[in-house]
Amino acid sequence: MPWKGEKDPYRIWLSEIILQQTRVDQGLEYYNRFIKTYPSIQQLAAAPDEKVFKLWEGLGYYSRCKNLLATARHIANNLQGHFPDKYQDILQLKGVGPYTAAAIGSFAFNLPHAVVDGNVFRVLSRYFGITTPIDSTEGKKIFTQLAGELLHLPSPGLYNQALMDFGATVCKPQLPECSTCILNKQCKAFVNNAVSQYPVKEKSIVKKTRWLYYILAWHNNTVYVRKRTSKDIWQNLYEFMLIEQTEAADVMDILPDALAKQINTNHCQVLHLSNLYKQVLTHQTIYGQFISLQCTKAPGITGYEKVTKAALQQLPFPKFISNYLKDNTVSLNLF
Repeated sequence: MPWKGEKDPYRIWLSEIILQQTRVDQGLEYYNRFIKTYPSIQQLAAAPDEKVFKLWEGLGYYSRCKNLLATARHIANNLQGHFPDKYQDILQLKGVGPYTAAAIGSFAFNLPHAVVDGNVFRVLSRYFGITTPIDSTEGKKIFTQLAGELLHLPSPGLYNQALMDFGATVCKPQLPECSTCILNKQCKAFVNNAVSQYPVKEKSIVKKTRWLYYILAWHNNTVYVRKRTSKDIWQNLYEFMLIEQTEAADVMDILPDALAKQINTNHCQVLHLSNLYKQVLTHQTIYGQFISLQCTKAPGITGYEKVTKAALQQLPFPKFISNYLKDNTVSLNLF
């Protein structure tokens, strides 16, 4: 991975923000793209919002991208382009928590702060047999204190990376390499044949299901879109006209009422109905369909703007919509 051994705080910060809630194999592609497009924090800070969100498209958790831009502009405009080199100053950056601040501080500036990520939680809980839930207030305090006590002060960055790599390659969540692990004789979880029971968690994620039906109202080779501005999923990304339902619905049943309420014309004909799409997020599962309409008279749709097919390709959309656009290139050429 290109960020291993990296000392440039911009690149370390960028990799850490991308890897929040993202698998390494997926994040690597985005990291390389960002570094190629914006080699310095000043270039990222000067970039238009929509271009950066387009580059981020498909990575999810878009608040990270919003924080990325805010922090880049703060450093470029208020700190003369110099990345903070003190832990508390790094911690003040938008979107940076204790873990990310410790990672940037130790890797870039060799600051004596322990990095406590999922790998470290798992290694410490198994090795020491700690049953306190890692997602509890007490658990976070215990593990953070223990990680700090174990930190190798002469080389905190090297130690942090080694412990994280050990958790990722040996003390894995599933099928850990316990039989060949050099620490197995001292590992309480292994000695007590209880490896699968660690780490302990007290909270289970409650997921909700949402049904989103998007109407693509075409008129003279333009279609209506809007930017999502509410504090919900996909903030600052674009979408088509939306009908949200509390449960699965037959599109042709809900369409007449939606057209009467939201589209100020009856000169529209249904030309295409997509297959059912699904996207799984951490706390939500999204289902829905896309309905393409050909309107012979311009519809009056409040809160939406008209864009051309060419402009459509430049706008940042959530993965749910991007997948539809990718799958239906031929259908879109009808309009």
